[in-house]
Amino acid sequence: MGATFAALRHRNYRIWALAGFVSVIGTWMQVLGVNWYVLKATGSATSMGFAVLLQAAPTLLLSVWGGVLADRLPARPLLITAQLAHATLAAGLAAVALTGVGGLPLIFAISLATGAVSAIEGPVMGRWVSSLVDRETLGNALALGSLTNSAGRILGMSLGAVVVAAVGPALLFGINAASFAAVVVALFAVRPGVVPGFAVAAVDRTRDGVRAGFAYLRGQPVLLLALALSFVLGSLGRNYQVTMAAMSDGPLDSGASGYGFLSTVFAVGTVVGALVAARRRSLGYRTLVVAGLLASGLQIVAGLAPGTWSFAAVILPIAAAAVVIDTTVGTRAQLDTDAAMRGRVLAALAVTGSVSAAVGAPLLGWLAEHAGPRQTLVLAGSAAAIATAAAAVALDRQRGRTETLALVTPRPRHPVRRAAFRAARIVRPAGAVCAIAPADAGVTRSGVTVRLRELTTAGQAARRG
Repeated sequence: MGATFAALRHRNYRIWALAGFVSVIGTWMQVLGVNWYVLKATGSATSMGFAVLLQAAPTLLLSVWGGVLADRLPARPLLITAQLAHATLAAGLAAVALTGVGGLPLIFAISLATGAVSAIEGPVMGRWVSSLVDRETLGNALALGSLTNSAGRILGMSLGAVVVAAVGPALLFGINAASFAAVVVALFAVRPGVVPGFAVAAVDRTRDGVRAGFAYLRGQPVLLLALALSFVLGSLGRNYQVTMAAMSDGPLDSGASGYGFLSTVFAVGTVVGALVAARRRSLGYRTLVVAGLLASGLQIVAGLAPGTWSFAAVILPIAAAAVVIDTTVGTRAQLDTDAAMRGRVLAALAVTGSVSAAVGAPLLGWLAEHAGPRQTLVLAGSAAAIATAAAAVALDRQRGRTETLALVTPRPRHPVRRAAFRAARIVRPAGAVCAIAPADAGVTRSGVTVRLRELTTAGQAARRG
């Protein structure tokens, strides 16, 4: 199938990708249906934005608990429960749209409940996907997931616009309710445990799961830098629904039709970005920095674009870079963390994305109103470029530190392991260079990971000497 679709070699992932595509189409149909219903009922774009906020707000409060559940409980039952809950809530929206019972307050309540289910489901879904492929193809699987989401969004919104114009939003909600059946079928069809290595994850048994997750993140400076950069790029360089609207209504003078055209170009750019990410053999921090600098520089150029077509030509690679950034951060969050904490790290990533959107959208809107859309793009792009350069320097320093870490590890209790520990201290004194093991294979203390196998080998070498 080639490098671009490497993850599809795994039977489990093929089943999951097909079901996910069906579900994404239904989800975006529902998003359009809710927006249309609220707008027709109130005539207020602010009320429509409030409905969107209700679906996003639970992520800030509940994602961390979803991460704890992801680390402690089997994923399949949790995901089946979540799909049934989503289907029930979508059916409730269809009933409200058909009968009018409950009206707008019930629509808002169901939107809030849908956001709550999605917030808890997200980290569980992330761990589940990592069990369907091996380490080498995880980045490709996440990139193909971005491709599925982008293509499903385009198709779902396009079909939804036709359906809602013809028969109203109730059918959209009904289609979404039915789409979750595909995911439930896929959950039963997937055969767990057929992918070696990365699929097997440790289970966390600590009492205070949320606090333990925060403590773990504090000891991961490289991951914290990646999350911080993701926040800056997301808040200043990702909220293009705001800046595209401001540019269309202002300097470009293209109106609603121009805004629709730019939104379509941006969606196409996300598909291109997913394909670019899927073709890369590895997604590392160098890729994150390069994509961040590219997106930030092009954002400055976008602020200087003279017309709609030139602005669209810059928007497309910006959207592609945004997907590469998201895919890279998601891949590192999966690969560079201890298996027992992976769900909570994914939850932190989800919260970072939500906060960046919540902070960036009003900030960019305020700047566009008071400083002008062009100045906003140039200013935000410049700030994002500076932040990316600073993150690159910090990441390089952290990389240098991890290559010269002293051998620090808890003193073993078992007599044989204690002897090996002492021998290792003699053969390789503090300050010597040590190999850094993958996060799944080591024991972490003060941010330092070492292999017990290395200690044993060193002890044997000392005894032979």
